[in-house]
Amino acid sequence: MSRAQVWLWRAGSLVVAAGFVWLWQWIANNRIVSPVFLPGPDRAWSALQRGLTTGDLGAKLLGTVERMIWGWLIASLIGVALGAAIGSSARLKTYLSPTLEFLRPLPASAVIPVAIALLGLSDAMVLSVIAFGALWPVLLATIHGFSVVEPRLYEVARALNLSRLSTIAKISIPSASPDILAGMRLGLTVALILAVVCEMLAGREGLGHWILLAARSFRAPDLYAGVILLGALGYVSSFAIGAIEKRALSWRDRAR
Repeated sequence: MSRAQVWLWRAGSLVVAAGFVWLWQWIANNRIVSPVFLPGPDRAWSALQRGLTTGDLGAKLLGTVERMIWGWLIASLIGVALGAAIGSSARLKTYLSPTLEFLRPLPASAVIPVAIALLGLSDAMVLSVIAFGALWPVLLATIHGFSVVEPRLYEVARALNLSRLSTIAKISIPSASPDILAGMRLGLTVALILAVVCEMLAGREGLGHWILLAARSFRAPDLYAGVILLGALGYVSSFAIGAIEKRALSWRDRAR
């Protein structure tokens, strides 16, 4: 796709977004939905500016970002290490497959009561739930990436007398990196969702708690301000890890 086409697609996406905001404002101005439940984007934007400048919305945003990042990092480290061990060993994969298939479909939200019972309404509980939910995309993607490494590459490693760790570091991980990074990207989205859910349930300071209190107090502009900020956070985090993924996998374009 040429640069002109890329800019054309971006311009089209901006037009669609502007049309959505205009429609939202039109519905609010004509009171098709009660302003108690649907304020206009102008009121939501004013509430967002007020919360960031004079309120504590910025601190709550940082709290959510911190929990999301830490939970995602823990999940990524465990997922890549465990996935590498399982994906590179047929015996481990056979032994652990039933356990993984049992735990994989388990919703992370179902683990929250167990985590609360064990750790209480604490940051440790929040991090454990986030890490548990974000672990599975990374783990399964890593296992798949290691499982589909070209067998001839392992033959080359044996011919070069590479150790197991060297084979994993120099052959398996680079070959599986597209799957690993895709899993980490999905895991970051899961981490953000679970951070907000845990903040709502556990009453921890963050965007989730802000949105919940705004809804209970019928402060619709503040509620939508929190939702807008949450969407912006998701977009920025996805864009950032996408840029990292593109840079980390630039060797594929050079190899073609």
